[in-house]
Amino acid sequence: MRTILNAPIAVFFGVLIGLWASSWLGVFLRGKLHPVKENQHDSDLVTGAILTLLGLLIGFSFSMAISRYDQRKNCEEEEANAIGTEYVRADLLPQTEAAKIRGLLVKYLEQRIEYYQLRDPHRLSELASQTTQLQNEMWVQTKAAAAANPTPVVATVVTGMNDVLNRQGYTQAAWWNRLPVAVWLLMGAISLVCSALIGYTAERPKGMLFLMIPLAVSISFLLIADIDSPRGGSIRVTPRNLISLQQSIPALE
Repeated sequence: MRTILNAPIAVFFGVLIGLWASSWLGVFLRGKLHPVKENQHDSDLVTGAILTLLGLLIGFSFSMAISRYDQRKNCEEEEANAIGTEYVRADLLPQTEAAKIRGLLVKYLEQRIEYYQLRDPHRLSELASQTTQLQNEMWVQTKAAAAANPTPVVATVVTGMNDVLNRQGYTQAAWWNRLPVAVWLLMGAISLVCSALIGYTAERPKGMLFLMIPLAVSISFLLIADIDSPRGGSIRVTPRNLISLQQSIPALE
């Protein structure tokens, strides 16, 4: 299920075809059951109520996806601030230790930028391993510098490095925070019921008429899936703050 949701275009065409077929299924059932015309008003009320419910669900889901997108953007900004602060604080260490930590931070910054730009799952797995290794190296260097100079000033460097490492964890958690699959299943089920009811209550079935609501719902699903997918969609978090920091590092030296 998650694999499909990572491909917004597949979501669009899957929903469009499914809802269009559901509309014609409603037409088929109407022909078989021969509903009484006096109940047409009641059927219209039910259809309108379910369409309203579907609209509310789509609106809430869109809001949830936007909030998660904003969270990923905030994490990128906080990561850039943490790395930049620690790069400056390295000046508080002796020259040799400062040079080592700064060199590691530059490599780490490159990896974090690549993390935001990657789409290849295989390369992402390799990058995760490299990032963990580099984080261990940075912590070892910082711990050694603190052990050699156990002063309150050096403690701020340790705190800054701890913040750098924590921010990566917060970012990872934000990228894993997606819309629950149950929400997608609920929206899909109600959409199918709506399309079937529209076909069932239509007195004169028309192909283009049956395509309008499925098309509108499919576009809504496409937008939600695009925003909710950190790597599969076209609406992605660009590491602007990290790139800006990378460009400004020569001026900090």
